[in-house]
Amino acid sequence: MKKFLFVVLIAFLSVGSFNAAAQKHQLQTKKHEIRHQGMERTYWLYIPENLRPDAPLVFVLHGYGGKAEGYRPEMLETARKHGFAVCYPQGAKDGKGKNCWNVGYSFQKDYKTDDVDFLCYLAKYLQKKYGFKKQNTFLTGMSNGGEMCYQMAAQRPDAFAAYAPIAGLTMEWSYKKNPHKKAVPLMEVHGTMDKTSNWHGDLKNEGGWGEYISVPMAVGVWAAKARCTHTETTELPKMRNKVILHRHVGGTPAWKGGPEIEVRLYEIVEGKHKWGLEDMNTCEEVWNFFSKYLR
Repeated sequence: MKKFLFVVLIAFLSVGSFNAAAQKHQLQTKKHEIRHQGMERTYWLYIPENLRPDAPLVFVLHGYGGKAEGYRPEMLETARKHGFAVCYPQGAKDGKGKNCWNVGYSFQKDYKTDDVDFLCYLAKYLQKKYGFKKQNTFLTGMSNGGEMCYQMAAQRPDAFAAYAPIAGLTMEWSYKKNPHKKAVPLMEVHGTMDKTSNWHGDLKNEGGWGEYISVPMAVGVWAAKARCTHTETTELPKMRNKVILHRHVGGTPAWKGGPEIEVRLYEIVEGKHKWGLEDMNTCEEVWNFFSKYLR
């Protein structure tokens, strides 16, 4: 009994310590405004103390109907620990009044906001203003933000050094029509029981987002583009649900003399539509993947 109470106490103190740290980092995350294509856009920027001038920059995109302020505070501690800045852009409102990224959902046909250009514009602005390196600027996001990662990779692959969609999907129109000009390092984290972004895809638009392909196929597109030759499968140390890591390796170099392009799929068995923090240290996994491509 005493041992059980001790474990509970340690867990409580650990959570309390994390919350205090997260709150401190959030207070250091400042709101900014920028004008793009005649529209006032906002973003939140976190720059850890004593960050070197040419430090990496990670963009984190919220989901449909979400907001940038206060989103994924866990990434802030990862940023402080490893020495990179974090930008949380705010999606614009669509016809339903929901904050979003324009990825061509079936109900976004009349929505004209160009978020691909906005993210490129914002990245260049921050690189110039703060000295962040273009070669070390990365993109991650969940759900609608994950879809935006796939769309950016397909349309503007050079805008970011690597991509990490979380619970994201690839729309069928994007799969068939986007140029997919260049191979990129990409990792996806996805639960097999995700009912919002279905693991098996939704080619009949039963979910209302529009038709989209399965998660393994979406990831496979990028593995094929990178000319990966084989797949290595391992399991992460279990926290709650089993996490199976599929590493598509043997790809072409990310740049001349650089590391090979790797494409990963973290399969959370029976996982739902979440960032995956109960099953794995998602923020650390994302950064560990991104850091392979630092220049």
